[in-house]
Amino acid sequence: MRRFGFISAVAIVLVPLAAVAQQPSTDGPYKVLNRARVGGEGGSDYIYADVAGRRLYIPRGGTRAVPQTDSTPGKAAIPGRITVFDLETIAPLGEIPGTGGNGVAVDPKSGHGFSSSKPVSMFDTKTLTLMKSIDVGAAQPDGILFDSFNDRVYIFSHPTKDATVIDSKDGTVLGTIDLGGVPEQAVSDGKGTMYVVMQDAAGSVTVVDTKTMKATAHYPLGDKGGCNGLALDVKNKVLFAACARSGNPPAQPAAPMMVILSATDGKILASLPLAGGSDGAVFNPATMEAFSSHGNGTLTVVKETSPTSFEVEENLQTMNGARTLTLDTKTNHILTMSVERGPAPPPPPGGGRGAGAPAIPGSFTILVIGK
Repeated sequence: MRRFGFISAVAIVLVPLAAVAQQPSTDGPYKVLNRARVGGEGGSDYIYADVAGRRLYIPRGGTRAVPQTDSTPGKAAIPGRITVFDLETIAPLGEIPGTGGNGVAVDPKSGHGFSSSKPVSMFDTKTLTLMKSIDVGAAQPDGILFDSFNDRVYIFSHPTKDATVIDSKDGTVLGTIDLGGVPEQAVSDGKGTMYVVMQDAAGSVTVVDTKTMKATAHYPLGDKGGCNGLALDVKNKVLFAACARSGNPPAQPAAPMMVILSATDGKILASLPLAGGSDGAVFNPATMEAFSSHGNGTLTVVKETSPTSFEVEENLQTMNGARTLTLDTKTNHILTMSVERGPAPPPPPGGGRGAGAPAIPGSFTILVIGK
């Protein structure tokens, strides 16, 4: 996933459901229940709910120092860190300095957390202190997954097209797994099989035997590519691959699609339209729904009506830039995050691409979505 950067001031504002009821949405059961305007500086990528520990983790990138000028005050550099919130109230609980990275995973048994940073950070979830920095060689950590089947953490790297395997008990690097493509989100069935969606132009899902640390199959997704999200219905062995592109541009429009396939043999069961280019997906077995979050500020809900029948249940308006998500299985709430932005500056006089729209200070917001 691609980290988005911004600078904002620290604040927190909780907005109740009544204040967000004006948001446009298709008819459906899900709504934005509240918004926590938590502020803070630095970019962000993944958001992670530790359901057992009732904590929410969001790594934040560092910011550079800004020198003072005659018209603007200077700003000190801020290092990367992991910000931690109460999963029930979204109240801030603290930060883990000297960490950062793209994502977080937690082993609830050992109480050890890990961030997909370089080096990988291992921390104590009770004291929120750094325990160990783990060298992962040439890998560039991006996605991350904890698998309780064998108490291992998997760190996914785009340029090396592999996963680094770490023992969650002591932080030992156990080896790497060649995935045969550019890995994005991964899911586990909890029984020794892991599935990883590939971001390549020709999308696919790589099947991994976690006992042998070997890829055992590659499921092609046809003309779908740019796939960043992957979710799994463990009971019915159904995968949901959320892809940014389909068709054969420019002859066909590059429409975002959810490709639904058998986890057993890769047979494609259905393809449904998404409301935007996905950067994350999750499945809730309690409601039999898959969710896909998009950078254009939408969330698509796909209902599994049977193991072979699926439909788009809702396209919910969230917040522009809210492109990654996590699921709290205790409350059945979806959480996502973004930042408000001002108008983009005009393009340079000589033509070319102008600067992006600046973040509004203090506007970094966590959204809680539910029924």
